[in-house]
Amino acid sequence: MLKKVFGSAVFGVEATTITVEVNVDSGIGYHLVGLPDNAIKESNFRIAAALQNNGYKIPGKKIIINMSPADLRKEGSAYDLTLAMGVLVASKQIKAETIGEYLIMGELSLDGNLQPIKGALPIAVKAREEGFKGFILPKQNAKEAAIVDGLEVYGVDNITQVINYFDKGETLEQTIINTREEFNKSLNFPEFDFSDVKGQESIKRCMEIAAAGGHNIILIGPPGAGKTMLAKRLPSILPPMTLHEALETTKIHSVVGRVKDSGLMSQRPFRSPHHTISNVALVGGGSYPQPGEISLSHNGVLFLDELPEFKREVLEVMRQPLEDREVTISRAKFTVTYPSSFMLVASMNPSPGGYFNDPNAPVTSSPAEMQRYLSKVSGPLLDRIDIHIEVTPVPFEKLSDTRKGETSVEIRKRVVSAREIQTERFKVSNNVHYNAQMNAKQIRTYCKLDDASMQLLKTAMERLNLSARAYDRILKVARTIADIEGAKDINGTHISEAIQYRSMDREGWLG
Repeated sequence: MLKKVFGSAVFGVEATTITVEVNVDSGIGYHLVGLPDNAIKESNFRIAAALQNNGYKIPGKKIIINMSPADLRKEGSAYDLTLAMGVLVASKQIKAETIGEYLIMGELSLDGNLQPIKGALPIAVKAREEGFKGFILPKQNAKEAAIVDGLEVYGVDNITQVINYFDKGETLEQTIINTREEFNKSLNFPEFDFSDVKGQESIKRCMEIAAAGGHNIILIGPPGAGKTMLAKRLPSILPPMTLHEALETTKIHSVVGRVKDSGLMSQRPFRSPHHTISNVALVGGGSYPQPGEISLSHNGVLFLDELPEFKREVLEVMRQPLEDREVTISRAKFTVTYPSSFMLVASMNPSPGGYFNDPNAPVTSSPAEMQRYLSKVSGPLLDRIDIHIEVTPVPFEKLSDTRKGETSVEIRKRVVSAREIQTERFKVSNNVHYNAQMNAKQIRTYCKLDDASMQLLKTAMERLNLSARAYDRILKVARTIADIEGAKDINGTHISEAIQYRSMDREGWLG
């Protein structure tokens, strides 16, 4: 007897429906075809034990299972439940007239219990698109899949529940989530707050500008100056995610199995990989491509602490994603694209010893050593970072001050106001939402300067020997500063402040 059941495969952040055709006929043998990987080939042992321990069995007949489309590589253990149900129905051990209306996924333990799967959200989105009535999957992934409206989602603990649902008409508990209500309810404020930071008012101002315009920023300063502390608090002043951004971000984290039972992600991601990371782990890839750290940071912040300690080739692979805000991974037979629209926050010491060229510092470095250390970070990468700012140590008077500084809530209000101005400005543009995303044409349209401001910028370009990309970055930052102040046009004050945030373009900035 031939029976069809349905599963799904995830490529990139999109799912493809897989038709599992099970044919049970006279003879002997178990044949699994359709480009399965080793985890799927081993499934017959898990399925045999799970069925045996729940009162069923794999029949001693010739079983041919085809996973269609047969030229598409399938991987992972999430097809166990799909294959097991197909075998039971095709061998007439159970009746399941409506099984074709459901998409079924889950990894089996030997006792028949189900283990969580990866990619539940994109699979649920595809199931709704293709008109499936419901989606049956492990209970741990039910909240994640239930984000999708218009699809019945059933989270189960054991294969017996699925068998009884189809064969005996027993009910399964449907997982229902009001997506908007859950999203609004979980917009909690992050644990880190800018009021904890003593002093560093100029750096807080930089962080506010970076958050308001979505600009990349690098912090340069000695150990203990507060670089990491400031970076960790940046998400607390970013605007809350929209529902669309939350769905987009959750989908990427779902693919790598990081959502677990939390459902929709409502906080912007903050990723801080160690400097020993490989270029594949950073941008994504592998034999079977997976999203990297830059994609897991989508709609959030990627923090690279001790930037010169990263391998140069690792940093260089970020150049294209920083410009295009997506990364494309090509293989001989397929290509996947992952979104990677993130804010880059980097920090670094000015020298190998960690301190400026100060004779009173605990560890001093010569100018040549400092230059060699800084040359580990390429000019083209620094060009793509809009704001460069020096972080100086906090004096004792400010450290011992018991007064609370400005809170993240207060700063966030100004950031949100500036973002609203940008949203209105770019409402006719599909892929541009804030100033850092502007292309050359939009810069010319929205960043017009008067004669005095143009002369000021010209002088800075000539003295600092700035590139054309740095010119554009200064205009973008100046536009953001004007938006924070609610100014319609950019003036000389905005330009001069934006020029000050190009520290690493200034000759002799080391002191």
